Amino acid sequence: MSRTAQSPEVDRLVHAILPHVAFDGWSDVAFAEAVRDVGMSREAARALCPRGAVDLAVAFHKAGDAAMVAAVEAADLGSMRYSDRVSFAIRARLAAAADKEAVRRGSALFALPHLAAEGAALIWGTADTIWTSLGDTSTDGNWYTKRATLAAVYASTVLFWLGDDSFEEQATDDFIDRRIDNVMQVEKIKAQVNAMPLLKPVTAPFAAFMERVRAPSAAASAEDLPGRWTQPR
Repeated sequence: MSRTAQSPEVDRLVHAILPHVAFDGWSDVAFAEAVRDVGMSREAARALCPRGAVDLAVAFHKAGDAAMVAAVEAADLGSMRYSDRVSFAIRARLAAAADKEAVRRGSALFALPHLAAEGAALIWGTADTIWTSLGDTSTDGNWYTKRATLAAVYASTVLFWLGDDSFEEQATDDFIDRRIDNVMQVEKIKAQVNAMPLLKPVTAPFAAFMERVRAPSAAASAEDLPGRWTQPR
């Protein structure tokens, strides 16, 4: 999926609101203070961010995704196992977030009923960005299962990271390794089950179903889900 860069004005507002988020959350009060700090008119700020601080919280999250991509592209991952590359990308995403209080307040914001779907979409988008940055080429049902699994891993990792006070966040590193190992074990079991001749009558129809599911096209927007379905010939 294509990712578009945010405007410099929005980036300025995101940078300006972060010190206020620690005290006022992603709120109208914090938004007003950020607008004042950058010397922007309220009308211009609302034109950029119609929902005020909510839009800046979204921009903050997407800026973290972009920073993670930059870190992955700058790193030499060629000698790493694939699971280690995924772990690296997750760690890079947490490093990009940096401001734990802003993330904590953002988690609370997107837990609100009217914003929960958008929060889930942001986590999905992060998982998609990680896989895409690592060169994932899947186009069938695996496109969805990979992102759903990684979204769950990333969401649980963020919650653990927010409460981690260990030295250099070693506990979070260990947590990531355990979660990725769990995922690899599940994939290994799936492969073993699919290879069992006695289970072919059960696994073959499901595999055929997953092969017909199609990921969104490269030109589609991030909101163009759940993708495409191809009719059997």
